[in-house]
Amino acid sequence: MALARYKELVDRLAADIREGRLTPGTRLPTHRKLAAREGLALVTATRVYAELEAMGLVSGEKGRGTFVRETLLPRNPGMDAYATAVDMTDLSFNYPSLPGQADMLRASLRRLAGGGDLEALLRYQPHGGRAPERASVARHLGSRGLAIGADQVAIVNGTQHGLATTAMALLQPGDVVAVDALTYPGFKLVAETQHLEIAALPAAGAGPDVDALEALCKRRRVKAVYVMPTLHNPLGWVMSASRRRQLVAVARRHGLVLIEDAAYAFLEADPPPPLAALAPELTVYVSGLSKSVATGLRVGFVAAPAAWLPKIERAIRATTWNTPAILTSMACSWIDDGTVARLEAEKRQDAISRQAVAGDVLSGRRCTRHPASYFVWVWLPEEVRADRVARTLMSEHVSVSTAEPYATTAHVPHALRLALGSVGMEALRAALQAVRRVIDDQAY
Repeated sequence: MALARYKELVDRLAADIREGRLTPGTRLPTHRKLAAREGLALVTATRVYAELEAMGLVSGEKGRGTFVRETLLPRNPGMDAYATAVDMTDLSFNYPSLPGQADMLRASLRRLAGGGDLEALLRYQPHGGRAPERASVARHLGSRGLAIGADQVAIVNGTQHGLATTAMALLQPGDVVAVDALTYPGFKLVAETQHLEIAALPAAGAGPDVDALEALCKRRRVKAVYVMPTLHNPLGWVMSASRRRQLVAVARRHGLVLIEDAAYAFLEADPPPPLAALAPELTVYVSGLSKSVATGLRVGFVAAPAAWLPKIERAIRATTWNTPAILTSMACSWIDDGTVARLEAEKRQDAISRQAVAGDVLSGRRCTRHPASYFVWVWLPEEVRADRVARTLMSEHVSVSTAEPYATTAHVPHALRLALGSVGMEALRAALQAVRRVIDDQAY
């Protein structure tokens, strides 16, 4: 087939999809049938579908065929325009807040204005934070089972910034990083921008398959493992103490860096020890206050072996120089006076209440969730397509995330990740009822 004719077919199919002649969810002819219909070689038909998939217009599903994608859906969850529209109920992104937090901020700003050396807050700060603030964070992390000193802490602009600076400091382009088959999209973005290769690990119950990691390390030169042992996003698991020890043993045998994401760990009331406590010499622990206090409070922290801190501070300097001094000062005052601990406990109870609503509305549907988390993973029936459900819900002013942003494998499961922490209880129940109704309607 001449290049011009091959491109013409790709353009024709792309136009049919974009102009609605091939609607979302349409099953396209098999590769063999397309080849026969168009007079192509089978390898060329396969190439046509591969190019359409690379354009984001179709998705190939093993054992099911090739389907037209919903092209109006955003490719990644988060603060997209569609999700933050005034009339949109947002179940795609968590920004949990409790009554009275704005008043708490006002009071804190008044205290800050009335005392201390305000002039110092207007100047550049040390890249990893001032010594007293690092000591505050070290004490805070001590309540999470990490016995560390201030010299092992760097203050960053939220957990996402902590992940990015960790990758910049400790990894090189081309390094292989093992991650869960379903993982936090923010780390996928870090890997993409830092030109890291991610290798998917299958799940084995509540955690990644450690045997699969061992086998991967024997085949490839793996540099690091990105893992969420306490309250995984999006599946909500909490790895057992024995699984954590197995993971640490593999990491030690193969000299791996463990990147422990603990953004949601505060929601588990009694977790096993963090990986950073079990293997402090090879673990970077990353967390922050965005979920436990407020998403607008862009203060996070990285805890790492003291020998790694200069590299991490260098990455902080290259990206933001230092965290905003006023925010950092307020955040550490809230750590020191117990406000953060109180908010974490209250949000844990808030998440439990929201999970109860989700459990009631979604009863009978296959869900994976933690009883105190701010999200639910809903597996869809085999005949129901996630992009079609999401598009229908968008038309009803409810935004949800499909599995695609979380998947690190070629096969993307048909599932929804529902964020529970961004709307009031009545609106949450109504939105979940809409989700349930749309799934039920499309399952028959």
